[in-house]
Amino acid sequence: MKLMSTTALSKKNQQQTSEMFVKLMETGLIVKTDNGWELTDSGKKRGGEYKESKQYGKYIVWPENLVVGGQKTVKNAQLITATAIGKEFGLSAVKINHILSEIGWISKGGVKGWILSEQGKKQGGIQAEERKSGVPYVRWPDQIRQSKVLRETIEHFQGRKSENAKESINTEEMNFRKKFEAKHRTTDGHFVRSKAEMLIDNWLYMAEIVHAYERKLPIEEAVYSDFYIPAGKIYIEYWGYDNDIKYQNRKKKKINLYKKYGFNLIELTDKEVQNLDDVLPRMLLKYGVRAY
Repeated sequence: MKLMSTTALSKKNQQQTSEMFVKLMETGLIVKTDNGWELTDSGKKRGGEYKESKQYGKYIVWPENLVVGGQKTVKNAQLITATAIGKEFGLSAVKINHILSEIGWISKGGVKGWILSEQGKKQGGIQAEERKSGVPYVRWPDQIRQSKVLRETIEHFQGRKSENAKESINTEEMNFRKKFEAKHRTTDGHFVRSKAEMLIDNWLYMAEIVHAYERKLPIEEAVYSDFYIPAGKIYIEYWGYDNDIKYQNRKKKKINLYKKYGFNLIELTDKEVQNLDDVLPRMLLKYGVRAY
């Protein structure tokens, strides 16, 4: 069967090329990434392929009989934007997008717009693009408004989380906190649980890197990171107490969760802590954060 580019396909169907890209995206056949357009599994099943040319580089081609118009599914018809989510919580679309970015479901799309992350895809998000401006944005399934992670984050942002509300912490985590009290005060005022954590916190502060201590991971499980850096969506874990069996079991479970959700993780031991100036800038740069 003859294959044709998206531009050729749009001409065949008497549509604007930009409109064709939107339709292909709305029907889940392609997604917008930092590197351009990429085929989804659905797009590949519908016959989409990649081609290379010296003039245009890599581009997507489709079967000439591909039908795109009028294929919006019930699922797509129920997709909502950040504006609709904001109305649910009395917040603007701008604030909602920043919250969605903070929990790692989207990221800034260059100068303008928002790009769907891998975590966002798991929540059912669909990459979209404004027809006239081409600015990328994300549409979400209506049920996203009931997400426990999203609602908890918004409650914290709005200051509606009751001070008397019990934290969702499992027994193992509670025992760890009791055994290792947060009694070391850092330069920026945090109280941390070890001298090594104090050195890490102080290093981040002196490097002018915004960070949080013991930030809950944006997942259903009640797990807390040692440090979190919003820029780059980076989590830092300091692993000490090598001779403590319970601690090692806790470490193994946490690492598995980081891998399960695909979070950016930097792991530090006592050896790295003694050489933060040498190792941490390189580790941070891997995720796009410059220390100096």
